[in-house]
Amino acid sequence: MKREWHIGVIGGSGLYADVGLEDAQQIAVKSPFGEPSGPVTVGRIGPVRFSFIARHGEGHPLPPSAVNYRANIDVLKRCGVTDVLAISAVGSLREDYAPGEFVAIDQLIDRTVERERSFFGPGLVAHVSLADPICPRLAELVGQAAADAGARVHSGGCYVAIEGPQFSTRAESRMYRMWGGDVIGMTGMPEARLAREAELPYAMLAMVTDYDSWRDEEAGVEVSEILAVVKANADRARKALQDLARILPAERTPAAADTALDGALVTAPDMHDPALWTRLDAVAGRLLSSSQ
Repeated sequence: MKREWHIGVIGGSGLYADVGLEDAQQIAVKSPFGEPSGPVTVGRIGPVRFSFIARHGEGHPLPPSAVNYRANIDVLKRCGVTDVLAISAVGSLREDYAPGEFVAIDQLIDRTVERERSFFGPGLVAHVSLADPICPRLAELVGQAAADAGARVHSGGCYVAIEGPQFSTRAESRMYRMWGGDVIGMTGMPEARLAREAELPYAMLAMVTDYDSWRDEEAGVEVSEILAVVKANADRARKALQDLARILPAERTPAAADTALDGALVTAPDMHDPALWTRLDAVAGRLLSSSQ
């Protein structure tokens, strides 16, 4: 049986407003992990099915630490998405990653501290591999789509996820550069972690909006400057989604993340928490019948 693509997109609500989404419907999807950021907008771009969720909610009421990342990933899984694409604004930690350019991320460093990082817990312990948190196939396709849309795209980059909501100090920014960080943002983690636990291949197309505060000769980061770059590049990001739908292979073949939970569960079967299994009916539904 031929398996079709269904791309879940996490980004701003404006992404799908003018993307040419056919048969668009907005649906409210409930999650046992709490309230997601908002409803999911589903539809098609050409032959490919897409589901969109605004990470910070409609009108951006949610700061990075208040986003319910677990619920957002859970509802996308419930919608039947096969892969997840994050669209994120980032600051640059490199001279050659300039504002207005895009980066197809391939690694992440997690500096967040206040967020739920796993769907699993006491009564059902799981350890998934996160050595390579980004799906290389999806990242390559997204990078190609952005280039086709006219963007300058950097293939690969390490994303440093900070708690926020404040931007970095100059000392922190210089430290992240020493660590090998290429861009910096506030939402990539635990989003990528949770996508892996949900067996959803994850990629991020990062839009560089500014140079982070490591440049001593310049003033610090200002939100107004970031929003101006986001607005200027919104059409290009939407065009990248259209081009992604165009270049996706006709059939979706399996990805490594599709079976990320194989061998990850370590709790003895007679010690499983039935209530937690119930909450994981979407995230770990593939293993549910064989583990109970």
